Amino acid sequence: MRLRIVLKTFNLFILVVAIAMVEACNRGSATSVVNSASPSNVPPVNQDSINKILKEIHAAEKAKQLDAVFTEEAKYKGFNGCVLIAQRGQIIYKNTFGYANIKTKEPLKLNSAFQLSSSSKPLTAAAIMLLVEQGKLKLTDSVQQYLPKFPYHHITIQMLLTHRSGLSNYVYDCEPFCEKPNLYNGSYFNNKSMLEILTTKKPPMYYVPNRKFEYCNTNYALLPLIIEAASGISFADFMKKNIFEPLGMHDTWVHDPNADKTHQNVTTGHDAAGRLQTVVFADDVVGDKGIYSTIDDMFKWDRALYTEKLLKKETIEQSYHGYSNEHKGVRNYGYGWRMIDDGKNNKIVFHNGWWHGYNSEFFRRLSDQTTIIILSNIDNRMAYKIKDVLPILNEGAASPDLGSGD
Repeated sequence: MRLRIVLKTFNLFILVVAIAMVEACNRGSATSVVNSASPSNVPPVNQDSINKILKEIHAAEKAKQLDAVFTEEAKYKGFNGCVLIAQRGQIIYKNTFGYANIKTKEPLKLNSAFQLSSSSKPLTAAAIMLLVEQGKLKLTDSVQQYLPKFPYHHITIQMLLTHRSGLSNYVYDCEPFCEKPNLYNGSYFNNKSMLEILTTKKPPMYYVPNRKFEYCNTNYALLPLIIEAASGISFADFMKKNIFEPLGMHDTWVHDPNADKTHQNVTTGHDAAGRLQTVVFADDVVGDKGIYSTIDDMFKWDRALYTEKLLKKETIEQSYHGYSNEHKGVRNYGYGWRMIDDGKNNKIVFHNGWWHGYNSEFFRRLSDQTTIIILSNIDNRMAYKIKDVLPILNEGAASPDLGSGD
């Protein structure tokens, strides 16, 4: 495969500084954050400060090493996608590898949009937390308060957020009742279709509510329906008006089977052999997946979480708290976030994703604001293999295993 590698002929230090200048301009009046101790009160970072940060973190040297890693993965291991890596709020590496559509040989661009798959979950959770702040729902509310026909009792919104509902996985339960892949009663199989099948067929639960953590997409497929009931508008409109537009995420949207291709720079998902993915069952269920975005928009989302531009500080801290402690260990799940917390101020919040030929990695280490965003549109687990990336950013220190998939 002939891969197009962008930005490789420039001096890497000049490249790093140039990218940082562009990002500073793109953020406009938004606060740039260096110290996470008081994220809502940090003054804007000027160019001299940015240059100082880049020098202190050895950005030019790291960019060179990162480029070597991703170039090798693209050339020899089949990686196809876009990458953005930052530390202390400053981008140190950004690049593209391969194609938006292998069949047409359309190359990827820095603003190419990818299906986030399960990396959509933190955004869905943020919408719920916004409604909590607005007083339109409470985490202790039962699902029936918003979805009266929901047949399972004693399940709260918080249990959905933290994967503690005990519900079974709709991906397996609902497909037998669809006439064709992604078609139910003559229409797209979507969140409302899923709810109807759960209501009428009542597939058995895996266990009683709140007994334990069990990662399950049904939880996050129900949340958009609750968001719609509480807000009075569609999930897509709520996300656009309350998250995407306020944060300047202009290349981010909720999947719509009739409108996705109208967006500029949208990519196509491919299977592991590089074949275009066709219709897949449950493509049109959103919330658990189904948000499209770019590496730059995801970085805007990352930066907003160090401020109070979207959510209050205490709300964000609640989202980063682990709610499943049946088993001792450093891993847990918050409100839409997987996390690794060793108790030594090195908390990592992240989410992987896999769906319909897309893989995503959204990694955030809070102590030094290290961010790794990898979006891929070929089913290739190299998007999760950041074991060669973290030692570069850590300058040799050991790194945790994040696992793979969603």
